[in-house]
Amino acid sequence: MHGSERFSVSEQWTLVCVERDMKITIGSAVAVLAFAFLCCVDASPSEKQLAKEAKITRSEAEHIALAKVLDGRMSSGELEREHGMLIWSFDIAKPGTRDISEVQVDAKTGEVVSVKTETPKDQAAEAAADKKKK
Repeated sequence: MHGSERFSVSEQWTLVCVERDMKITIGSAVAVLAFAFLCCVDASPSEKQLAKEAKITRSEAEHIALAKVLDGRMSSGELEREHGMLIWSFDIAKPGTRDISEVQVDAKTGEVVSVKTETPKDQAAEAAADKKKK
């Protein structure tokens, strides 16, 4: 007796359908995972790629940003796309306080887009949000 002879035609057909449905389900799951992976892998352009679009250099943007914070010291900076704009974003330390001034400079025009003071609590929340993104 062969394996298929143990089952009736109806049972064999049921097995064929179940096997087909399992292959479709597994294939769909693999396709969804592959799509999700491709969408997430380095979806955002690198700073080097963004720099090609910038008309204002990092050095120029740093000078513009430092002019907005009296006695400030550059802590960090990055080129990023935020709300559809290409911006240089700098964290500038202020003497006598743990607060940081975040100054954003339009990377195409050199215009100051935003100046915000961030407390240590704000900085921790931003760092946690950035960590979730990555």
